[in-house]
Amino acid sequence: MAGAKDNNLSASLEDYLEAIYNLAAESKVARSKDIAKLLSVAKPSVTGALQILRKKGLANYEAYGFVTLTGAGRAAAAEIARKHEILKSFLTDVLGIEPGLAQRAACKAEHTLGPKVISRLLGFIEFVGNENDSGYDLAGKFKKYYARKRTR
Repeated sequence: MAGAKDNNLSASLEDYLEAIYNLAAESKVARSKDIAKLLSVAKPSVTGALQILRKKGLANYEAYGFVTLTGAGRAAAAEIARKHEILKSFLTDVLGIEPGLAQRAACKAEHTLGPKVISRLLGFIEFVGNENDSGYDLAGKFKKYYARKRTR
């Protein structure tokens, strides 16, 4: 299974892949103008990114047409989206960060922390979830600790 890192994708190209993936999940297809709006970028930037993704075998794109992901593109985008959602969930559910801020922070973190740090962080998040399933609410204990600390 090809992943985003197998294709040496920049953070920006990962954002485009994730945007196409999310748009296609909502309306079955993605269009350049919708990608531009979602990412707050100019349409020519979208066109350039789509051409690169097409050359890498991750997206199907023809000028003025719909954008779809190839099998490899879907797999890479699903992995990017999964990491993003786990990070966002950690920030909101464990650390108590407001959802909008958590969304932006998760997007930045998934690109800047690097694969080793992200892998370790995802492992920790899974551990916290498993501990909660076994009756020990580590996240809940942290929230109480932090609430007490802030009131001092």
